[in-house]
Amino acid sequence: MNRRRKRPNWFRIILLSLLVAGGLYFNSFVLPNQAPLGMPTPTATRAVESYISEAEELFKQGKLTSAIDVYKQAVISQPDNSQIRIALARVQVFAGQYNDAVTSAGDAILLDPSNSMAYAVLAWAYDFQEDYLKAESNIKRALEIDDRNGLAHAYYVEILVDSYTGGVGSFADVEKAIEESKLAMALAPGTLETYRARGYILEATQNYEEAIREYQSAVAINPNIADLHLALGRNYRALQIYDKAVEEFTLAITLNPGDPTPFLMISRTYATVGEYAKAMQYAETAVTNNPMDANLRGNLGIMYYRNALWPDAVKQLSLVVNGGFSDDGKQINAIQLIPDARIIEYYYTYGFVLAYLNRCGEALPIAQTIQARVPADEIAVANAIEINNLCQKNLNATSAPLQTPTETGAASETPVPTP
Repeated sequence: MNRRRKRPNWFRIILLSLLVAGGLYFNSFVLPNQAPLGMPTPTATRAVESYISEAEELFKQGKLTSAIDVYKQAVISQPDNSQIRIALARVQVFAGQYNDAVTSAGDAILLDPSNSMAYAVLAWAYDFQEDYLKAESNIKRALEIDDRNGLAHAYYVEILVDSYTGGVGSFADVEKAIEESKLAMALAPGTLETYRARGYILEATQNYEEAIREYQSAVAINPNIADLHLALGRNYRALQIYDKAVEEFTLAITLNPGDPTPFLMISRTYATVGEYAKAMQYAETAVTNNPMDANLRGNLGIMYYRNALWPDAVKQLSLVVNGGFSDDGKQINAIQLIPDARIIEYYYTYGFVLAYLNRCGEALPIAQTIQARVPADEIAVANAIEINNLCQKNLNATSAPLQTPTETGAASETPVPTP
């Protein structure tokens, strides 16, 4: 009863109170916001705008494949954004990925069926696939939605020109293309596609100097698009400014080395000025880049012929005329003879080289095919007659050596205008 009571330890009491309060706070506010054990820690997501900015910069630099990859990441980031898919499709067209562009633009339409640009880019992609009916249908739909869409008018120019040159449209399409190019210039001045479209119709109507100025304006906006340098090269070549043509084609190769087209164009340019050895080298590279393209093999066959490599010429031109398989087993589809100067040249060159090799059993049917299928083409018919004459000379000769172009006068063949 007389024991003295101990004084309370206020320091310990305060400390315990703080620990209890801290525990309650952690349990109520901190713990519920923690990820369960074993779950990955969330990372910050990249803003879609940064993807778009990066892709646009890559496009300006001419790095089309990289731009496409970044746009695809933006699509993953915002899969319901139709504008990103349209931008992706546009770059895919410039990169020559036409099937992918059709898919991207089609997906944009599914997301937004009232988007004029989605239909316009889809039409543009179909045009490059030479599906002119689908191209025209979609470009008209784009203009129904928005008749002030300047880029749609620009794409329409190319569709109209290509329809005419592809044998689908009429000359009235060329006249309409002229008007469409003026509309595009008024509605979307200073844009790459507008300058390109205006240059395209000027080129189609053989106003090459004016076309060059328009294409140069497009290049000033973006100097790293291979297709624009190809266009400049074509027009310089048409004006017989061959050094500038080769320079532009070479720039196109630098920007897109996997495309066989500039190699083909350089090959034809060198052949035009009689430098057949150089022409053959570029023709071989073009085939290497796309070994299944019969047109490239036809050009290579002509260059072998011009270099007097008869067996090699026969091998390549036979694939063009008859179809078959390349050395590495790739199937080559024959090109049917139609009223096209380049295709006709493949056929009569094949006939000539067979005749020079005294294989007239194969050469004469080629000459007959030319006369039957393109009787209105004077150059083709004249060459078919000459093939017959060569074979007749071979038949009359008893022990004459194999004839060559110099001996037979084959150099008198009428030259075919090159595109």
